[in-house]
Amino acid sequence: MTIPYDGALRERVRANIAGHDRRAVTDPSRRHAAVAVVLVDSEVGEDRVNPVSVEDWNAGRPMPGADLDGRMVGVSGGAAFLLCRRATRLSSHSAQWALPGGRLDPGETAVDAALRELDEEVGITLSGDDVLGLLDDYATRSGYVITPVVLWGGGRLDPRPAPDEVVAVYRVGLHQLQRDDSPRFIGIPESPRPVVQIPLGNDLIHAPTGAVLLQVRWLCLEGRHDPVDGLEQPVFAWK
Repeated sequence: MTIPYDGALRERVRANIAGHDRRAVTDPSRRHAAVAVVLVDSEVGEDRVNPVSVEDWNAGRPMPGADLDGRMVGVSGGAAFLLCRRATRLSSHSAQWALPGGRLDPGETAVDAALRELDEEVGITLSGDDVLGLLDDYATRSGYVITPVVLWGGGRLDPRPAPDEVVAVYRVGLHQLQRDDSPRFIGIPESPRPVVQIPLGNDLIHAPTGAVLLQVRWLCLEGRHDPVDGLEQPVFAWK
């Protein structure tokens, strides 16, 4: 069932984050980035038509299963978050699923960076008044520390993705994070830590985005304080 997009949800998310002892990474050798978890409204069946061929998206990208083609379909409805498909022309992590975000500029806070990147990447302008709170930091294999900033969009919004960075923006219902088959954990020989997979549409979302989305479910929706910083990325995302 979909989750209503209303004031009760907003206050539940805010209260759950406020009651959480946030895990921060203070490693000066790492670069700092922020991502925006933007909560918006959506309607069932409004999934966007893919603006480019799925074959182009998936070119050179290992697919997780024969029954998964990488399309983000059947996911909208009720309270949702914005999920981006990165452009294939990008030099790193091209064609992958991601939350709006990027590296902090000198002197920026995580909130500043998340708001700026949200505007630059998907054409949505929000303010500090829309911040519901910060989730745990996640340290990536590529040397970044990512701080997720949860934002209340205040309605449906109208994403206008920057074509050089984002191919498309989808509204993914929060109820999709609570699927019976989610989350999934697998082992890999390269690490003792479990790799997290979040099934969405016809694809699997991996860490770091998958770890952030798992904490959205556990903390924001369910009030659970379980850590996600120990969850591993797949090897293809280590660069």
